Amino acid sequence: MKIKIIALGKIKETFLKAGIDEFLKRLRPYASVEIIELQPVEIRDDNIVRKALDEEAEKILGQIKKDSYIITLEIKGKQLSSEEFAFKIDEIIKSGVSELVFVIGSSCGLSPKVSEKADFKLSISKMTFLHQFARLLLVEQIYRAFKILKGETYHK
Repeated sequence: MKIKIIALGKIKETFLKAGIDEFLKRLRPYASVEIIELQPVEIRDDNIVRKALDEEAEKILGQIKKDSYIITLEIKGKQLSSEEFAFKIDEIIKSGVSELVFVIGSSCGLSPKVSEKADFKLSISKMTFLHQFARLLLVEQIYRAFKILKGETYHK
């Protein structure tokens, strides 16, 4: 399974980079995971948020193949337990999809143009996190999902 994580912005904090890199390394036996970092559009005026999100949408959608399964991370998405998330990934793998794409928007969220393309909308938590933390939480949960599916001990 090829997994792509499309995220707006770069990770600046070394401790977050180290955590993400550690889980990417641990994921290698289970899946090919690629992180694509896109430059967010700078927003200097709240009146242009929608326009900026639409510009970001063009960048995001340009990175996604037509037959990919798309999961967007959204505040109003569905919350899943780790086990439910694992079973969702298993369901996607068994469906024959060759690429699973996760999309993490900018601090202003995602354009409806991206959200509409989502096959599934996921919420990590009702709490608000920095987008950089969301990326770390996501790669850890993807790793945990594969461990659950393989019946390995990491999850407990």
